[in-house]
Amino acid sequence: MYDIECNGRKLARDKEGFLLSPDDWNDEVAEIIAADEGYDDFNEEKREIVKFMRNYYLKFHAFPILDAVCRYTGQERKCLEKEFINPMKAWKIAGLPKPDGIEFVTLDGEHYLMNECC
Repeated sequence: MYDIECNGRKLARDKEGFLLSPDDWNDEVAEIIAADEGYDDFNEEKREIVKFMRNYYLKFHAFPILDAVCRYTGQERKCLEKEFINPMKAWKIAGLPKPDGIEFVTLDGEHYLMNECC
């Protein structure tokens, strides 16, 4: 397993770094995962995106439309690209399970598109 430790508790993750139990998530866990993903500057904009994605998933059990994330958090269009580049990173930091049948692909390493897969 690829566990992380938070407040003396070991939290299990899969081989790609997604939490196995989304209920283990909190703000501190988000910061640990963000740092693991290379985001040492886990700023307020990133936090808002992550919390929106998490709340959306808990309510609808689906990945939100990317432009809607920016609109509902009051951020500029393409905020996910600006803050995370790959939207799946925000999803992972939100402590959510890897979505089945969805991946993000890029041709240039900067712009990602949702693709049905697997």
